[in-house]
Amino acid sequence: MRTAREVCAEFGLEPDELDITEDQSLLDAYSEEIPVLRVNGQVKDFWKIDPQRLRRLLREATSAG
Repeated sequence: MRTAREVCAEFGLEPDELDITEDQSLLDAYSEEIPVLRVNGQVKDFWKIDPQRLRRLLREATSAG
């Protein structure tokens, strides 16, 4: 989560952290892929959050208008 916080801060954003153990359907879907990165509701990455990839995804998401 540290990587996501640091990269999001560069864009003036605050990441949402969700504990999937509180939702059985999310736990069933993602338990083998933690952490899961979703941007605008779509899964974009999992297992390891790559800072360069996250920067690119956030640039794309924040410039789309």
